[in-house]
Amino acid sequence: IVEKYVKYIVVSGFVAISHGRRRTTEDIDMIIERIPFEKFRRLDKDLDEAGFECMQSSKADDIYDYLDNGDGIRYVRKGRDLLPPEMEIKFVKDELDEMQIKTRKKFEFTGLDIWFSSIEFNIAFKEELLKSNKDLEDAKHLRIIYKDEVDNNLIGEIKRKIRRLRLKE
Repeated sequence: IVEKYVKYIVVSGFVAISHGRRRTTEDIDMIIERIPFEKFRRLDKDLDEAGFECMQSSKADDIYDYLDNGDGIRYVRKGRDLLPPEMEIKFVKDELDEMQIKTRKKFEFTGLDIWFSSIEFNIAFKEELLKSNKDLEDAKHLRIIYKDEVDNNLIGEIKRKIRRLRLKE
């Protein structure tokens, strides 16, 4: 449904989980390109008709305001007592997110028809910004899976951008 309206990427924990790492997550994090309100209204309507509801509001204009203000929104399946996984969506917020959307990939390894941010972006964010034990283990797992393919120079470049844009160093 999301792909019908907007370019998206799945980021964070689900990337490692889809690559065989055994751990739990309560949400599937997605970054989507900014879209006009009317297009978002149609996306929200299709999600609703497919059995999803937004936890923040049932009104498309309220939900859009959350996104437009840089907040994440969560969709869950209706009538499922809010069991995970939830779908958390955020708009692209800066040059880093735009780069992730432009370099998105589908990984044959996962067997999923899903757009992910690149392995290098995932590793860089987990090692440089997020840094929880779970995130560092995710990065380690991805480094093992893609040991012969990962571009460490690119990871370093992304980490520098993270420090500049997100950590304001």
